[in-house]
Amino acid sequence: MTNALIFDCDGVLADTELDGHLVAFNQTFEELGFPFRWTAEEYSDLLKVGGGKERMRHYLGQHPELELASAPDLDEKVAETHKRKSEIYVELVEAGKLPGRPGVRRIIAEVLDAGWKVAVASTSAERSVRAVLRNVIGEDLYARVSGVWAGDVVPAKKPAPDIYNLAVAELGIDKADAVVVEDSESGAKAAAAAGITHVVTLSHFTQNDPFPDAAIVVSHLGEADNPAEVRAGDDVRSNGVIDRESLTKLLAA
Repeated sequence: MTNALIFDCDGVLADTELDGHLVAFNQTFEELGFPFRWTAEEYSDLLKVGGGKERMRHYLGQHPELELASAPDLDEKVAETHKRKSEIYVELVEAGKLPGRPGVRRIIAEVLDAGWKVAVASTSAERSVRAVLRNVIGEDLYARVSGVWAGDVVPAKKPAPDIYNLAVAELGIDKADAVVVEDSESGAKAAAAAGITHVVTLSHFTQNDPFPDAAIVVSHLGEADNPAEVRAGDDVRSNGVIDRESLTKLLAA
């Protein structure tokens, strides 16, 4: 039996939304001369929509008064805008402005050494996801990751279960042997709909999201000098952190 630990990217590997994606979107809007910027409050609501291009379309649908909203080549403009936004975002990541969240590199190293598979399944652009992953865990661990599935590789994005169904199928594992780490309501719904045990690590924009199906909700995965706080679920921490033993307990529950 092979186990797998599957991570979402944004808000899980790093708290990327506030200091990364939102900044990159607004820089792109300014660069392209669009007459709007997103506030943190607006972006918090937009995060309930999976995928950056989808968020843009949703926002424009709510603001038909904007000239861009009725552009005949709207899909093309949205795609071009998102491509530029992804470039700016990767620049932020590679500049080291988005540090990894507590415990991510630690637990990835631990489970890899124990023979687990590690993967990332995200609705964000693949280039952005790979840049974050490399930055957070380093090239040594990145080379041992079994797969990265991101962007438009599935028909429906989170909260649909498609991305997690694809990940477990490509990894060649049973869903009963996998644990997902998520941070958002839509991501947790995707994991639940796929029938996969999931851990939630709360991020900046998800502190008040509901997670009724999560096995455990924690502040983060924890480090020896920065223990995780349990917000809901069974306390399976080992010395204050979520580790391989913790994950094994959740799978056995």
